[in-house]
Amino acid sequence: MGKVISVVNQKGGVGKTTTTINLAAYLAQYGKRVLVVDLDPQANATSGIGVKHKELPYGLYEALAGQTVIKDIILNIGQNNYYVAPATLSLAGANIELVNVENREFLLDRLIKQVRDDYDFVLIDCPPSLGLLTINGLVAADEVLIPVQSEYFALEGLGQLLHTINLVQGNLKDDLGILGAVITMYTRHNRLSGEVLRELCQYFPNRLFRTIIPRDDLLAEAPSYGQTILKYAPASKGARAYENLAREILQI
Repeated sequence: MGKVISVVNQKGGVGKTTTTINLAAYLAQYGKRVLVVDLDPQANATSGIGVKHKELPYGLYEALAGQTVIKDIILNIGQNNYYVAPATLSLAGANIELVNVENREFLLDRLIKQVRDDYDFVLIDCPPSLGLLTINGLVAADEVLIPVQSEYFALEGLGQLLHTINLVQGNLKDDLGILGAVITMYTRHNRLSGEVLRELCQYFPNRLFRTIIPRDDLLAEAPSYGQTILKYAPASKGARAYENLAREILQI
């Protein structure tokens, strides 16, 4: 049975989608079957790995709403072992349209249970908010991976995120675990980054990944070409970092 990991942070621009699609690429490179579930209505994970989401007849929303089954929306993206359950524009209405559905927090959990045996890892790219979709992403997960940008304001809101995770653990999913936090967009010579690093060590004792994702223009460029960093710039420092992160997760 595959491990389900939600990549979550309600702050936007922290490298959440970058982490999801590139971690998936290296897990797949290591021979693991990986499914990326794009739970973000912006569909950045979908487009970032080369899927033209505006041309898709249906995607994750239709599966959540019961209009199709999840197996029918999953696509192979052209790398061995790497699959995606894509987001389409219709996912934008999910927070409102699904609010009156019975057991609405468990919609994604039910879908993933239908396919998790087919994969070694399921990575859920959650939206940058703490709404119904993100709650679904937390309830469906075994563990949470939290990308944290190494800047002053990154720690603001972290307490709110951990409070939300505690609420989910207390009311909806008591065995939800925290896999850990990974520092993203790190600038070595920035004194502030070092201070954030020390504070994070206090937030996540024993749960802070050794791998630190550096600020790398190539990581930012790759999605605009619909490619992971493994394909776009495999020798870059960003690529090496995500390869190391994949190795760390495989060793856990």
